[in-house]
Amino acid sequence: MHAGIDTDERPLLVIWELTQACDLACHHCRASARPQRHPDELSTAEAKALLDDIRAFGPGTLVVFSGGDPFKRDDVTELIAYGDALGLRMSLTPSGTRLVDREAVEELAAAGLANLAVSLDGPDPESHDAFREEPGSYDETIAIAEAAADHDVSLQINTTVCAETADALPGIRDRVTDLGAIRWSVFFLVPLGRGSVLDPVTPERAEAIWEWLAEVDETAPFALKTTEAPAYRRVRAQRGAGEGGSRPGVATLAGDGFVFVSHRGEIYPSGFLPQSAGSVRERDLATVYREHELFRSLRDRSQLTGKCGACGFREQCGGSRSRAHATTGDPLASDPLCPYVPAGYDGPIPGPAHVGD
Repeated sequence: MHAGIDTDERPLLVIWELTQACDLACHHCRASARPQRHPDELSTAEAKALLDDIRAFGPGTLVVFSGGDPFKRDDVTELIAYGDALGLRMSLTPSGTRLVDREAVEELAAAGLANLAVSLDGPDPESHDAFREEPGSYDETIAIAEAAADHDVSLQINTTVCAETADALPGIRDRVTDLGAIRWSVFFLVPLGRGSVLDPVTPERAEAIWEWLAEVDETAPFALKTTEAPAYRRVRAQRGAGEGGSRPGVATLAGDGFVFVSHRGEIYPSGFLPQSAGSVRERDLATVYREHELFRSLRDRSQLTGKCGACGFREQCGGSRSRAHATTGDPLASDPLCPYVPAGYDGPIPGPAHVGD
């Protein structure tokens, strides 16, 4: 249960990868995107049928169009308008390229776009453009963010955390504030696609960053969330224990409050957990989410193994199922990024760890 929503019945958000095509070659890209579109992408008619299926989860479901770069398709605005007319909350994550200009953002706003998210992986052009391998990407990203503000579209900033970007987080935080974003989503690298050649932060560094993020969250003018780092919930709970602080809610995990549809219609618990549960071309999305054994197992935290299964914070945290799958092949194994060890646990530990209380 997440804030009154039964995630056995409906997800908090649906991510649809409109296309894997993108003009950037970012170091961390899960999709290993290429400039060309795939010939087997969902058609416009199939896309509208998918939005009809998503409506079965209930009005107000958040739908995020991702990629690749959604603007490599020419029907993005049409699909935003269609989803908005169905009562869905439509969001978009464009790449920082010349495909998106102020006019495009204005058209999206008129079509009913509620939220727009851009990625910022450095506080300045040099660092961001080097990570994105595209000169000018920083300036394009900032221009998109400023256009969103001008047209009353809520702005989210996404940032990838790995060894290459960790030192830049304070500077990026300042840019998030300057841009007037309502949310900063801090994504901790999962070794998938091109991201598999990057160095993740160590578990000890991750713990220090989560502590720092908790401090940022106490005073920041924006909301803060982590992606593929549910242990941040555990850190927040520990900071609040005995101090009158509120305990955080339950983390959203792959398959638990979250579902991903690929550019070809494959249904995954997450884009970072590419284990297919069928295709939207053949099966109803809501039925797969509610009934498929893979999704049901991911929502049953009693099935977690290793120290995640023994952890007293497993209901609040649950560990990154995507990282467990990427590193061990088992989505129910322990998250190797988390250094916390439950008291009394004497089983295998995936990587460096410290003993919990």
